[in-house]
Amino acid sequence: MARADIRMSERLGAYALFAAMLSAAGLPLYIHAPKFFVDSYGVSLTALGAVLFGLRMLDVVQDPALGWLAERLRHRRQMAAAVAVTALAGAMVGLFAITPPVAPLLWFALMLTIVFSTFSFLTICFYAQGVSKADHMDGMGHIRLARWRETGALLGVCVAAIAPFGLAAVTDQPFAGFALGFALLACIAGWAMRTEWVAGTLQQSSGFAPVLRDRIARRLLVIAFLNAAPVAVSSTLFLFFVESRLAAPGAEGPLLLLFFLCAACAAPIWGKAAEVWGAKHALIAGMCLSILSFGFAITLGTGDVAAFAVICVFSGAALGADLTLLPALFATRMAKISPTAAEGFGLWALVSKFSLAIAAVALLPALEYAGFRTGVDNSDQALRLLSLFYAGLPCVLKLAALALLAATDLKGN
Repeated sequence: MARADIRMSERLGAYALFAAMLSAAGLPLYIHAPKFFVDSYGVSLTALGAVLFGLRMLDVVQDPALGWLAERLRHRRQMAAAVAVTALAGAMVGLFAITPPVAPLLWFALMLTIVFSTFSFLTICFYAQGVSKADHMDGMGHIRLARWRETGALLGVCVAAIAPFGLAAVTDQPFAGFALGFALLACIAGWAMRTEWVAGTLQQSSGFAPVLRDRIARRLLVIAFLNAAPVAVSSTLFLFFVESRLAAPGAEGPLLLLFFLCAACAAPIWGKAAEVWGAKHALIAGMCLSILSFGFAITLGTGDVAAFAVICVFSGAALGADLTLLPALFATRMAKISPTAAEGFGLWALVSKFSLAIAAVALLPALEYAGFRTGVDNSDQALRLLSLFYAGLPCVLKLAALALLAATDLKGN
């Protein structure tokens, strides 16, 4: 085996750590950033939703372009990744630790533009590198790598989701502490991953065409969109649901930690299940568990914190299947049809984040129009709408993803 092949077959811990760093800059932003700017600077939910939607529309153009750029920089990926990690860390500090020197909404947009752009570029490079690495691993390389990578990612989400609440006990600026802690993690993760950015085989990129022409790849992209949308909806509304629907301000942190810890603990189990039953069947089981969990959440009301904690356990476990198995299925397909995979994961990043844009632009203004305000003093109509958005809509979207996955033959040529 060549020296580069040996190097690429080891050091899965570096992938887990880098995934933890990336995930800390992803989903937690949708949990923390809107509420932070509402509470700290009085920015309206409608304005924040519009900005988030606009930034995600930028990704419609940007992510495929970043996939193209990641491929062109394949032989300089170590340097490109170092620059992107530095910019990502700086933008996170600017978002949470620096008082906006301009209008808060404009500062929110500027910092998130940098965060989203660098996050997208690093994610595309990271997952494309994973395809090359898994091809040099023995056995079910894509599933094994996914177990390490997504378990690390979920642990990163756990820490990022709970960190501001924990820091609030020791400092009056918990989000500044969170941002500085993220910057430190980014430096450590970037250093750990530095030797992994190898070009692999010298195959020429064939662009987006093989991905878009492939029926299975197209199906997986649609499934990814439908499957990411429930996560986008629940992430955007989680803090509002706990604070206002359950009337349990202060319980957000422990419940978030419970949810993501269950996802992290379940991810390796889903990976093992995929090795025994097949990734498709294991993922279908996870989707069914998610639908059942959110179905019960619709019925919750004031004071139902214990019942919601149980739902967090099962819905978190289901999330572990979503985040582990679906990327592994797509990576496996990319290994067959796209020699470098960077453009394919550019499209993957696009559809995954487009669901977050739709959630932000549709749900936050609709809640505000219905009279919903942050806090516990809301009308029954506004709270019912919050429950339907948080729990009912994800069930519908997940059912659509489940039906499409069940009807897709993933073994085609």
